[in-house]
Amino acid sequence: MGLLGELLLLPAAPVRGTFWVLRQVADEAERRYYDPSTIRRELSQLERQLEACEIDEEEFDRREDELLDRLEQAAGAS
Repeated sequence: MGLLGELLLLPAAPVRGTFWVLRQVADEAERRYYDPSTIRRELSQLERQLEACEIDEEEFDRREDELLDRLEQAAGAS
């Protein structure tokens, strides 16, 4: 892209910069969401909640399935 193209796109630079930042934030959030150590920590916390009677078996099973699905997806992406 030449100088003329850069000049024409200059007014859109803040918008392009904003989209770049949003993309970086989304990528980092997804990386953390599928991080196996984060998922294992959430599983441990979930088990502690069950043992402390903060949640019932049904809630535990539902959330455990979700976490195990995430862990499986994370392992498949590696």
